[in-house]
Amino acid sequence: MADDALTAALMRGTIELTGRLVRASNAAFLGTVELDGTTVRCIYKPVRGERPLWDFPTGTLAGREVAAYTVSELSEWELVPPTVVGNGPFGPGMVQQWIETADELPVDLVPEGQVPEGWLHVLDATDQHDDPVSLIHLADEQMRRFAIFDAVINNADRKASHFLPDASGHVWGCDHGVCFNVEPKLRTVLWGWADEPLHDDELEALVALRARLEGQPGRDALADCISMAEYLQLLERIDDLIRLGRLPDPGDHWPSIPWPVFS
Repeated sequence: MADDALTAALMRGTIELTGRLVRASNAAFLGTVELDGTTVRCIYKPVRGERPLWDFPTGTLAGREVAAYTVSELSEWELVPPTVVGNGPFGPGMVQQWIETADELPVDLVPEGQVPEGWLHVLDATDQHDDPVSLIHLADEQMRRFAIFDAVINNADRKASHFLPDASGHVWGCDHGVCFNVEPKLRTVLWGWADEPLHDDELEALVALRARLEGQPGRDALADCISMAEYLQLLERIDDLIRLGRLPDPGDHWPSIPWPVFS
């Protein structure tokens, strides 16, 4: 859980920009934010720098990132770094704690069929040299939690590069601007558990999460982030996961793998 001083700094501190992430699809800046002696490295994405999308209302991506952090906190899984709506040099926007990452991603490409122990196969394809490869991801508890979390928030863009493994081995997730749509849009690299039964502790966690989301604090925390229709659909997705007792499968109504997978 984020401490109060860190959250206050992200929300109300003065942001000094130190660079720009030029490969990001929306305007994204690296900087530091300071308040009352607390200094935090951060990512700042101003609302005015969001590119319009055909399937998400304009100017809503920052709120969706905060909503993803809220759901992460209420799940008690700590999957998303502290994220708030703050005010920077280019106006209001998402401000998120910067995570110093280790080198090894929990998603990889290997020669076709050569899946190491402890990893799960997602699909087979060819690489830029036309060599056959397999897309794989780690099969550990953290990644399974991400698979459930993304189904809950209806993540339309879970790329391999959206995982941030830190030096302690904890994996964080970023770039949640295209989540919470009322239409099914789950698009992810984490299909290794497709259609597998949920474990008892996972079902219990979903029941507890739904109760927290439906309580007044949960409703209030999401009220300024997503619409009422999106909030109700969030609850319905959790209900469906509990009722079916299984992780989702890719289906055929929507492209199930984000592109590019690594970016």
